[in-house]
Amino acid sequence: MRIDLMAGASLSAVAPRVGPPPNILVFDSGLGGLTVLDQVRRARPDASFVYAADTAAFPYGRLSEETLVARVLAVMERLLARHRPDLAVIACNTASTLVLPALRQRFATPFVGVVPPIKPAAEATRSRLVSLLATPGTVARAYTHDLIASYAGACAVTLVGSKNLAAYAEAEMAGEPVSDESIAAEIAPCFVTAPDGRRTDVVCLSCTHYPLLLPRFERLAPWPVRWIDPAPAIARRVVQLLGPGLPGAADPDATVATAFTGATVPGAALRASLAARGLRELTVEAMPLALQ
Repeated sequence: MRIDLMAGASLSAVAPRVGPPPNILVFDSGLGGLTVLDQVRRARPDASFVYAADTAAFPYGRLSEETLVARVLAVMERLLARHRPDLAVIACNTASTLVLPALRQRFATPFVGVVPPIKPAAEATRSRLVSLLATPGTVARAYTHDLIASYAGACAVTLVGSKNLAAYAEAEMAGEPVSDESIAAEIAPCFVTAPDGRRTDVVCLSCTHYPLLLPRFERLAPWPVRWIDPAPAIARRVVQLLGPGLPGAADPDATVATAFTGATVPGAALRASLAARGLRELTVEAMPLALQ
């Protein structure tokens, strides 16, 4: 049975909150969750936010499933105790497709995860050639294959597991530009031409890091396609669970509290990139990754 990653604490509907603006935690292995944070902030501009990046363990794709589950549970336990959010968004496909059931079993906090956008891609395609651009871990997950079987049975879905794009997005944010050739090589397998002339017309961005590179993707693509980012759907789900924002309660200059688990303080270029997104309260909550 497929678990609903975008549900709240359980598969049942959660009654919208009535009361003061909520505190929302957005969590990722690195900086990819910023694309989700942007959308959720637009949907609930009155809320207070904490952005947490498990930089000590990035990238999650290199971890075994057992290690990844244990790691996210341990980090989340600390984050929930310290920040006491009303809702937590797991803005990471790798973690969502593997760890959410364990998080919901251990903690009472409602969790919303990231779903590879297979269903909207299948609805949008005209050529019936769809590509899913993700990390190797997400490409391999049974959850991903279940989504394809359930919603894209009439399509030919090309699975592209990129080993480098998440790191490229992190580098760009840190002021270390990546060459066009490197990015073009990573997205090239997404573009398929069938023997009858049909071509890929929809690409699912199934890693939250990838929309950070979307302008580069659009410029380097061999032909125009529709790129589907799941972040707006996540924001809509947050509003379903917490209710709409309070009129007039938004603070356009509000600062997002930001926590990194790595021991290294981000450099000046990355701090500037974060500040431009409203992430100016940056703390390092060192939590080294212990590997057996």
